[in-house]
Amino acid sequence: MEMEQEKMHVNKELCPESAAYCCSACHGDETWSYGHPIRGRAKSRSLSASPAPGSTKEFRRTRSLHGPCPVTTFGPKACVLQNPQTIICEEIASSDGPRGLPQLSQVGRVSCTHSRGLGRGSIPTRQEVEEQVCGHSGCRPGLRRTAPWRLRAHQHIQDPASQRLTWNKSPKSVLVVKKVRDASLLQPFKELCTYLMEARGGLGRSEGTGGTQPTPARRPRLLENNMVVYVEKKVLEDPAIVNDENFGAVKKKFCTFREDYDDISNQIDFIICLGGDGTLLYASSLFPGSVPPVMAFHLGSLGFLTPFNFENFQSQVTQVIEGNAAVVLRSRLKVRVVKEPRGRKVPVPNGLSENGAPAPGPADSGKQVMQYQVLNEVVIDRGPSSYLSNVDVYLDGHLITTVQGDGVIVSTPTGSTAYAAAAGASMIHPNVPAIMITPICPHSLSFRPIVVPAGVELKIMLSPEARNTAWVSFDGRKRQEIRHGDSISITTSRYPLPSICVRDPVSDWFESLAQCLHWNVRKKQAHFPEEEEGEG
Repeated sequence: MEMEQEKMHVNKELCPESAAYCCSACHGDETWSYGHPIRGRAKSRSLSASPAPGSTKEFRRTRSLHGPCPVTTFGPKACVLQNPQTIICEEIASSDGPRGLPQLSQVGRVSCTHSRGLGRGSIPTRQEVEEQVCGHSGCRPGLRRTAPWRLRAHQHIQDPASQRLTWNKSPKSVLVVKKVRDASLLQPFKELCTYLMEARGGLGRSEGTGGTQPTPARRPRLLENNMVVYVEKKVLEDPAIVNDENFGAVKKKFCTFREDYDDISNQIDFIICLGGDGTLLYASSLFPGSVPPVMAFHLGSLGFLTPFNFENFQSQVTQVIEGNAAVVLRSRLKVRVVKEPRGRKVPVPNGLSENGAPAPGPADSGKQVMQYQVLNEVVIDRGPSSYLSNVDVYLDGHLITTVQGDGVIVSTPTGSTAYAAAAGASMIHPNVPAIMITPICPHSLSFRPIVVPAGVELKIMLSPEARNTAWVSFDGRKRQEIRHGDSISITTSRYPLPSICVRDPVSDWFESLAQCLHWNVRKKQAHFPEEEEGEG
């Protein structure tokens, strides 16, 4: 009890009002404040002269640019086991700047073989707060905190290929997502469900050890059988399944649900997708919070996000259930749509008065608010209108640009290989914490796609000069109209999607680039004959 009180007291000392530095993982929203303006900038100066509508306060960062610390538990029983041997601690410290103001600078990089650190959900001890280190005595020898404003911090860089799936308890329920209206998937679907509901051979697993362990007698036993299989109700309504008498006994064991009606987020241990990339996007939309591990089989058209082949599905599924698999955490976007009530007329576009100041009124009073979790991208376009779309893009409350064109794409690194790639954006590995902003056919020769840190908050609204409304969709679904006064807020979600890999995140990604997108495929240039080389 005394230890808990001491840690709580330390947390209060860590975040004084005059000089606050709070991690979002430990304290909710992250707050940055040094008590003095940064040298060379006025307090009111920002990225743009135009503040976001409804914003009357001066600029103050409320979150980390690196984005929120993602959760490490996925569904009721799964979590990610990180290899402590593959962490690099990059030490960041402050130095004396002009006029005694703090300046952050990198002072060294050391290798560290531990996995515990500040900002990962654990409460720091007093020694960790005094030194602002990760708790490992050998990480930063000889360095101490010598001034009340001086910051010491470690940035933990995890090797993407080291993240492994482990189970707190043996999984007992699985959601099977099948591509609808595809007769070629009926037989694989029946084989998979029959296999999941029957006994499977393998070594026993010790619960709580974070991995597969043989029994003391080293004798193989059957894993958990009679798993509970969830499927969407409309999948079983397929006439080919209804009329199949041999599948009738298995069909009675299914648990069914209906999208937007039944909540299954706390009942699924892991997910298996049969189809293309759309099945993975659909599975992501079913879980507004923590997402169970997803195993996707390539049975569709493209299959960039579905690395597994179905030929050897028995051994692959058994390997995942035993907890022997690599995972990649695909970040998602948390999207909040606020719409003005349509019953009353919006007097001024964007909530601004004639002089450009925010119009008075309670925030979100009587407004319609919707939230979504997006895996690929948020697309704002001009819809059926023949006019250019005209939308304002705000970053952390300040206007950065106005998009005049067919629209704009806000995508995750996973979505960078989808619509954004077709619009000319770069392709980003899923482990990179970032948000991509890509214009769609902009009416400007200099509007290039940009990448911003994962921790920023974007806000998109119709410009006051817009001639028409805009339309927005989320992973190609839930398409709806956006009018004057409506807003779309986008930031990185705390709930990534854990996608199970065939080998590791890096190898699987480059394999998908080569096989699905034929990245950098070109006929090789012929070399010069030896005689011509000698003459030259």
